[in-house]
Amino acid sequence: MKKLTQKEEEIMIILWKLEKAFVKEVMQEITEDKPHYNTLSTIIRNLEEKGYVDHNAFGNTHQYYPIIPKEEYRKTFMNKAIENYFNNSYKSMVSYFAQEQKLSVDELKEIINIIENEQ
Repeated sequence: MKKLTQKEEEIMIILWKLEKAFVKEVMQEITEDKPHYNTLSTIIRNLEEKGYVDHNAFGNTHQYYPIIPKEEYRKTFMNKAIENYFNNSYKSMVSYFAQEQKLSVDELKEIINIIENEQ
């Protein structure tokens, strides 16, 4: 699975949310830094070439839909991030977020509770 650019990832998040969409519908979902219509269309076609989306043709227009599930993408790239930035240590990752005060003690306890209940 190829890594997406930040803009491609933003478009995929919209497509995962909408499930199926024409370029104009994707454009309506972009709140900041709206690209030109043709630029957005090119980004979506690039996603199709990378194997992330496919389309149904309706005359000259295409309705795009994701063929890579969001969960599959997240799993692949979260594992890569943990490998690259935390030396494959989930403990280091959780410790990082706790030190950066992105996780409270209550949230850490909740995570422990979830882990214990899943075993």
